[in-house]
Amino acid sequence: MAYDKFNEECGVVGVYGHPEASTLVYLGLHALQHRGQESAGIATLDEENLHSHRQMGLVSDIFTREILERLPGDRGIGHNRYSTTGQSIVKNAQPIVVDYARGPIALAHNGNLVNAQVLRAELEAAGSIFQSTMDSEVIVHLIARSRETRIEDRVMEAVRQISGAFSMVILAEGKLIAVRDKFGLRPLVMGRLNGAHIIASETTALDLIEAQYIRPIKAGEMLVIDDEGTHSLSIGSVEQTRPCVFEYVYFARPDSIIYGQNVYPIRKAFGRKLAEEDPFEADVVVPVPDSGVPAAIGYAEQAGIPFEMGLIRSHYVGRTFIEPAQQIRHFGVKLKLNAVPEVIHGKRVVVIDDSIVRGTTARKIIQMIRDAGAKEIHMRISSPPTTHSCFYGIDTPDRSELIASSLSVEETSSFLGSDSLAYLSLEGMLEVAGPDRSFCHACFSGEYPIPIEDSPENSKQMRLFEH
Repeated sequence: MAYDKFNEECGVVGVYGHPEASTLVYLGLHALQHRGQESAGIATLDEENLHSHRQMGLVSDIFTREILERLPGDRGIGHNRYSTTGQSIVKNAQPIVVDYARGPIALAHNGNLVNAQVLRAELEAAGSIFQSTMDSEVIVHLIARSRETRIEDRVMEAVRQISGAFSMVILAEGKLIAVRDKFGLRPLVMGRLNGAHIIASETTALDLIEAQYIRPIKAGEMLVIDDEGTHSLSIGSVEQTRPCVFEYVYFARPDSIIYGQNVYPIRKAFGRKLAEEDPFEADVVVPVPDSGVPAAIGYAEQAGIPFEMGLIRSHYVGRTFIEPAQQIRHFGVKLKLNAVPEVIHGKRVVVIDDSIVRGTTARKIIQMIRDAGAKEIHMRISSPPTTHSCFYGIDTPDRSELIASSLSVEETSSFLGSDSLAYLSLEGMLEVAGPDRSFCHACFSGEYPIPIEDSPENSKQMRLFEH
């Protein structure tokens, strides 16, 4: 079933100085599975060689004990992928692992480069041969072409040529390097475990392996980890960082700490703010599980309306299924959600979800609730209308496919079949997320912190929904 949400981005993990590096990376990727389910990979480094394994599928299906035993070493990196550029095939799985004049290098990247196509054309014209269609491979080529002596200096030269969002980990010449773009668009954190250094996209990866959370990797920071410890370098700075606010809305796990704040209370506060902005009399508040639950709890508490799980989610939906020959209404949605008539029948229902993208799934959910006997259905969204595509590492539809880009709130409500519809305001969302922080909210406002080149070449690369 194609669920009507923005698709996940990617997750990265790095480990330095632990004898079970591959196992820790595996566990970290498992905790970050929500950030990408297409493919996963691990690369490790022992005293002599770089070892790697990449495959399509979920982390727990890919990495058996036997495979992990073939990944020795006390240093490793890993990657979960949901493609934002490049086709969904195994050659585009990460980490990227190559041998070049200075030895082996492995790289895992979360984000998207807005100048990748231009850089790739220049590199190919100079003789570079690419093995994948990923924008991440551009970074490897730039590192390999650098004339600098130290690996950290070559990485520095490379990242100062790229533009866009990137939180990445690199394993080369015995060192683990973590880099975050100067706008801080994608999250990246560091932790410690019995003297070992851990890098991950979210703190939930640290929690699973019982590592201590130390701090976020700063925007514009390159952290070099070697046998002498950690060394922090700056790749550049901006007047204000622009961390992605949609991480708080939907992407990050609610138990994670990103940008220095725990996600769950922020999502709950989004719901409270929505109830403040749109007070409404109803009989029951029902979330669209799982992502709508925290905001629905906050909304119900603020509004003084009972919270009930009127929709139950199946957690065992496979990636493929056999559709019945006899047509079943809303079959795709019914695979994932089912209404509870005892909660809904004869009641005025407020349905809370975190976002609406195309509106096709929300329409089917509302019909499902109406079929269960709801007297009225009032849809409330704990983020502003999504009106623009993201070009910084989130797989989003073309703007023309975003329902809020072409329909008014009233027209969208009519399309969904709800009795009313309201969104959290942009001002309200930013106030809750952190009044002292300047977030990237381009998907809601169209205000892009990094310019998007409007060339024919880049327009194709930028259409992230085309894999």
